Amino acid sequence: MTSVETYRIARTALIKDDRSLRRDRQEHVDAEVRADQIVRDIRAAEASTIWAQEHEAIPHLFPGMEFLTGREVIMKTKLFSLLSKLALKQPALHARVTERVTNATIGSLLPTFRALPPDEFSTAHGISEESYVAGSWVSLKNARENFDPDLGGPEGFDRWVLASMMINPTEAYVTHNTIKNVSESPLHDAAVIDAFDYTDMGEVYKHLLSGLFHFAPIFIEYVREFLESSIEDGICYAEARVNFLYKYMIGADGQENIPHRDWLLMFDRVLNEVKSQLEEQGRGDELIGVRIIYATSRFITPEELEWYLEDCIALKKEFPHLIAGFDLVGNENELKPLIDYIEPLLRFKERQREQGVDIPFIFHAGETLGDGTHADDNLYDAILLDTKRIGHG
Repeated sequence: MTSVETYRIARTALIKDDRSLRRDRQEHVDAEVRADQIVRDIRAAEASTIWAQEHEAIPHLFPGMEFLTGREVIMKTKLFSLLSKLALKQPALHARVTERVTNATIGSLLPTFRALPPDEFSTAHGISEESYVAGSWVSLKNARENFDPDLGGPEGFDRWVLASMMINPTEAYVTHNTIKNVSESPLHDAAVIDAFDYTDMGEVYKHLLSGLFHFAPIFIEYVREFLESSIEDGICYAEARVNFLYKYMIGADGQENIPHRDWLLMFDRVLNEVKSQLEEQGRGDELIGVRIIYATSRFITPEELEWYLEDCIALKKEFPHLIAGFDLVGNENELKPLIDYIEPLLRFKERQREQGVDIPFIFHAGETLGDGTHADDNLYDAILLDTKRIGHG
């Protein structure tokens, strides 16, 4: 047998083994088969009706188009209505103001939020007035109430702030449609990005975590909204990445004095409150649980990582029901690869054995178009480090 024949046999066996693990290749009960056919029929019918129509506001309409672009049509479909009503029981496993805001600049400026201690409270009137000093703080109340009427007044302020927190279709699919473009997007200087996601640069974290998510009273309500919206979407179990890069959160007094341990206490308290409310409503089975993937950013030094790994172990020992794993997050193409951290990561596994805890790696790896690059090689290191899951791959 030639080497090519041997290779083809091995290749066929590998493909067969891999595909045998796919759910759509396993046997199904009659109800699953019928349900699958119903969904297929609905999709086929809507492809030839709803999706075949012309929409002036949505050019080149088709069923597989980007969600944000086709959202108006998608939400009117029978398929979307059906999925929205299903008890899916699914798991979910993976602004800066530098000058006076005017009509000419509002589109390019993003607000920054920060909790201040009483001795730093601002008496400034607003951010859209001639007297505004670039970079100075203004109370949220004053900024909103005194927002220039030409910019929409308080409602215009709300629209501006909310827009700064969301990526619109053009940004998602045109101007920022690659990893590099997203990382260079102005939104990476915004006041809020999904707190259970991540970003790349320390300066960005300064604005994000010192802003809304990093302020304890808002963090509590953010967690509550995260849980309630997940339940509404039919998610019954989630593992959420929380970036512990900053060692302290800002408390209600405006001081940066709340350690990681208290972050988990707040998270756990809100989680229990939501679960209790569901139990009282007879909906206890709608939320099995939520755990945290301890994350920090991959621009820190290997020596700095040692502190976070020990912190993760300490939190796991005190909150074994909350800590689900560990990850390093950030733009793989620009920041440090896993191999740079191999010594502390291997030592982390040893320390777990010594402390009698189990904290699996759940790495982001391979989020790149490169071939043979450091980011691409992260996949090999993630596998060799026994990662439980791989984000992106």
